[in-house]
Amino acid sequence: MARGDTSRIVGKIVSVSADHLIVELHRGSDNFTVVGFDDIHYVATLGSYLMVPMQAEYVVLEVVGLREKDNASPLEIQGELNKVASAKFLDVVPVGSMPIQGGSFRFGVSTFPPLYADALYSRDEDLDRIFNVEFTPEQKKKKDAGGTERQGRVPHTIEIGTSAVFKGYPVKSRLDELFGGHVAVLGNTGSGKSCTVASIFQSVFMKPEVFAALGAAFVIFDVNGEYRRALDNIPTSIKSSYLKASEPGVPIPDPVESRSDAEIKDRFRLPHWFMSVDEWALLLRASEKSQLPALRTALGLTTLFREGSKAQAAESEAEASEDNLKVIRNHVLAKIILSILHGDASSPSKVDRVLALLNTFSTDEISKKSVSPGLYIDFGQFRDGPKQDTWKNYDALLELLQGHVRDEPVLPSYGNIPFSFERLQSALDLALFYEEANGNKQIRDYCSQLVTRLKSVIDNPDYEFLRADVDNLEDHDREPTCYVDRLLGIESDGERYKKERQICIIDLNDASDEIVELASAVVSRLIFDRMRRADPRNSMPVHLILEEAHRYISEKPSRFAIDASMTFQRIAKEGRKYGAFLIVASQRPSELSKTVLSQCNNFIIHRIQNPDDLSQIRQMTPFISETVLRRLPSLPKQHALIFGNSVNIPTTFRVRDSNPTPHSNDTQIRDIWYVPTDPKVPWSP
Repeated sequence: MARGDTSRIVGKIVSVSADHLIVELHRGSDNFTVVGFDDIHYVATLGSYLMVPMQAEYVVLEVVGLREKDNASPLEIQGELNKVASAKFLDVVPVGSMPIQGGSFRFGVSTFPPLYADALYSRDEDLDRIFNVEFTPEQKKKKDAGGTERQGRVPHTIEIGTSAVFKGYPVKSRLDELFGGHVAVLGNTGSGKSCTVASIFQSVFMKPEVFAALGAAFVIFDVNGEYRRALDNIPTSIKSSYLKASEPGVPIPDPVESRSDAEIKDRFRLPHWFMSVDEWALLLRASEKSQLPALRTALGLTTLFREGSKAQAAESEAEASEDNLKVIRNHVLAKIILSILHGDASSPSKVDRVLALLNTFSTDEISKKSVSPGLYIDFGQFRDGPKQDTWKNYDALLELLQGHVRDEPVLPSYGNIPFSFERLQSALDLALFYEEANGNKQIRDYCSQLVTRLKSVIDNPDYEFLRADVDNLEDHDREPTCYVDRLLGIESDGERYKKERQICIIDLNDASDEIVELASAVVSRLIFDRMRRADPRNSMPVHLILEEAHRYISEKPSRFAIDASMTFQRIAKEGRKYGAFLIVASQRPSELSKTVLSQCNNFIIHRIQNPDDLSQIRQMTPFISETVLRRLPSLPKQHALIFGNSVNIPTTFRVRDSNPTPHSNDTQIRDIWYVPTDPKVPWSP
């Protein structure tokens, strides 16, 4: 035992079991207060700590229960508890250990204290090591954007709040561990999740020193339209963009004056050709058996029959590759036209179908000019020339078409080539013709809902954010990489990249659940793909803040989705190595993807009362004491439990105030309902 520890002894361990220990306090005191040389220590607070010296280290015990037992004889009992004579017991659990002289706290215990070992109260310096507040910012030298070397302090931690047990004591989280993994912020509605998220990223950007977090990148999927206000007091050196998903013509509010020069506002746009086949299936609710293959073929045909003569002869393609694509185009058109001509429809109907097809899709070899002379109308009345000449033209047409048919060449895969929604609609019709030509005569009936859904999306103004003018595209709308770089505020400076903005808010408050699910999945997947291809790897970390995550990262697919959560599950499993991280906020952890939750390194848990949600918390936190978990339903607003590798020990704390708060205040029912009455003037809010 170290010198001075004898004066801190408060009791002895009188019971040791696999899951908890019992400490009997020394007698002679009428309460649980111990007067030490440095302060008065109230050791009976749930969540407080005791220390047990063992050779070269302390075993740290957490108090999870307390009780008294009157040891007076029956003759002495007169109806009241004899507090002086009573025995006082503390139920404790071992949570970690730390060296007696210096060194840091380590979570977990390999050796339990023996019976009758002394228990000591914890001092402030012990708490400093337990809560990881002893670190001082590291002095570093770095060059700024202008090449000037600057020296300043780089913080190890950020303060996230104050201890709920030790009044006024700061609770800090290690920066590398907190933001170097995925984070889950969970709790009932109104428990303070949004303020916690806002407080965390405000803490990152509010650090006033030589160094600022200019290399950070936060993308906030703001489904409730509440986070823009939380940026009002952030230094103007931190730039942001505000993208709102709304109908055309709806004005976008201006930022507050203090951030008028630090924020870019714009309408949220997502070019639809950036979507993958699975994301198109999500949008159009395509079934896997018949509709998804037809949709995949249609998207491939938009690549095969690219719009615009310049695109047809793209400079990036090799000449041999272009010749092969020309053969495939002619094969598709020839096979479809032959199928139409050999079908059971009337001659005028055949003619109309073929000409309508060639109005949209044609090649130099198969076009209206080359095909029209061989088409007839009906009842022996031929379109051009005498009957005998027209029959010759028809035979020549069949010979022409049959000469272009090949043994089922492989269609090109879908690529990020700009095309219009109307072009996809025509390509889907072409795909159905092609499937019919291959013998699938029922495909049009099977895909009728898919065709109707696509037409509905084209006509629905809610999907305006997906549309872009193919003929007047900006550079960042042509390539996914440029689009993501603009979203993240990354600009190329020769061979180097520089960060122009640190925060991007995508306001989806006016969007339906279906659009929120689609937009968040597509943008997240594009960002993840960009991070995977970054060189050097893991050099531009991005944090995706997913508010109301249960709406689009569900354990069970929603009625809209085939599997939208697969994107987030992949980021959760693989994102760390590429610098793509999730901050998941939800009020229903039981409905969240278990895969995503299982990959989170840190958890901040607010008040949770639903039994299913509490059960989910218990399953993912086996090392948290049952006493702590039982307190979750009664946590006050703005209080939370944090655990994970960014803190030394699971800690209940009061979250630091966010300034300003997000736009998520509780409704003031009394103030709104009860107003002075005036019978002559109607009330208006």
